Amino acid sequence: MLDFVDPQRAGRRSIHLRRLARFDEAGATPPLKDHRPEDRAARDGFNPRESALPLTLNLRRCDIAPVGTISMAKKAPKFDPGDGLIVTEVGSWASEKHARVQAYIKIASATRAKYVPPPAWRAGTSYIELFSGPGRSLIRGTNRIIDGSPLVAYNAAQLSGAPFTSIHLNDFDAQNSSAVDARIRALGGAATCYSDPADVAVDKIVAAVNPSGLHFAFLDPYNLEGLSFDIIRKLSKLKVDLLIHVSVHDLQRNLDDYSRPGDVLDTFAPGWSKHVDPKKLSRNSFRAALMEYWLAEIRKLGKLPAEGVELVEGPTGQRLYWLVFASEHNIARKFWEAVRNPMRQTTMDF
Repeated sequence: MLDFVDPQRAGRRSIHLRRLARFDEAGATPPLKDHRPEDRAARDGFNPRESALPLTLNLRRCDIAPVGTISMAKKAPKFDPGDGLIVTEVGSWASEKHARVQAYIKIASATRAKYVPPPAWRAGTSYIELFSGPGRSLIRGTNRIIDGSPLVAYNAAQLSGAPFTSIHLNDFDAQNSSAVDARIRALGGAATCYSDPADVAVDKIVAAVNPSGLHFAFLDPYNLEGLSFDIIRKLSKLKVDLLIHVSVHDLQRNLDDYSRPGDVLDTFAPGWSKHVDPKKLSRNSFRAALMEYWLAEIRKLGKLPAEGVELVEGPTGQRLYWLVFASEHNIARKFWEAVRNPMRQTTMDF
């Protein structure tokens, strides 16, 4: 049973700053284009083109405190001294989701091998990320640099004896996209890298891969705003296993803002307002009903969510995100049950 508990909300800042500063466990917020500034201006009477706020949209990357006056100082990017390429900063818990990606790729290797040529008629197998980052990350508050999920996935597949026949990686930030491309090449691999909004990149990727192949997509967005249901719908046209990062913290903290007409929930779970009435529900029940609806919509696509959903927590026990696995294949869901951490688990039995 998922226990939806509201974190204590510290103070009342402007709605814009609360949105801009919302938590994301990757340690970053999406680029300006993904925040639809024109839509915000039309709804709230706020002109981002004439405000300093766009310059501070990426608060975590720029190391800007969202309380009080807005500093305009931008934090210098950090680089891996080993290869000279940019890194992002992440929390120590990032290694947990990487471990699940690694374990799933390993356990599914025998199935994946059946799609790997030769013979030439085999349809191939691909690895897909739409929010890849630069491929390496610095653990916040330390000097420790770790591989990001694209490198973890590549290495795991190579070691399993059933490598992916294609790798498709997207990050809106061109510097990140260039860095992950270089890092995959340094390992002897080759990836097709994109630098587009996720909803644009997904169309290119779906068109590029063989629909008869076997694919694995890890959706690791910065927050709920990045997780448009259209992305899941488009990927579901493929024979694809999905591992989806859903931010519990973001959902808890920004529920009021997100549930406004035309806002984040309308893209995260289109049609939710016709099935869930927040006026008749407590906040916890609202979240539970919303997630039930979201899972039901995924089932309609022919991708069945696994019963076990792994909950990842922060160092003080704060609920950060769920890892939700979905696949049309029963064996794939059994694989997930075998590799997820049962000690950090929950099920969506609301």
